[in-house]
Amino acid sequence: MGSPRQRAQRFVEAEDDPREGGAPPEGERATLVGFLRCQRLTLELKCAGLGTDELARRSVEPSTMSLLGLVRHMAEVERIWFRRRLSRQDVPPLFRSDNDPDGDFDGAVPDPQVVAEAWQAWRDEVAFSDRFVAAAPTLDVTCQDPWHGQVSLREVLVHMVEEYARHNGHADLLRERIDGRVGM
Repeated sequence: MGSPRQRAQRFVEAEDDPREGGAPPEGERATLVGFLRCQRLTLELKCAGLGTDELARRSVEPSTMSLLGLVRHMAEVERIWFRRRLSRQDVPPLFRSDNDPDGDFDGAVPDPQVVAEAWQAWRDEVAFSDRFVAAAPTLDVTCQDPWHGQVSLREVLVHMVEEYARHNGHADLLRERIDGRVGM
């Protein structure tokens, strides 16, 4: 943490940033998918280069939030929206249960197998979500949400961007606490 920190610094150099480059998206679906991709990559970048103990490090008591918990949580969120609701698959939660509704965060422990399983689950759910969105005939495909009633794929994509963006703010603070790295 030796050098002064500046919030405007880039987390990675522009030429190495996977969120940069490429043609601007054309159309609503491409725009929403592009913003979601950027938020997903941001979560990966905030976790990059950290060991098992660092990924599982909690923010501050009494919170159980950690970067690993965020990865597990976002795998769960992707699964809920795209597999369970939009695809109507009867699949169990990944990390939560009736007995441990916060299992995504509570189970984020510094164990290499737990870390590997979290990243694999997240990648699997992201890949499923991407395939679902690409195959959907329109963004008007709907599902039932227990709290909001009928919602469209369009609304789910906007929600996913919001969900990642909110948690990437948490990831910024968690990463700064771990090694002092700040920036975009």
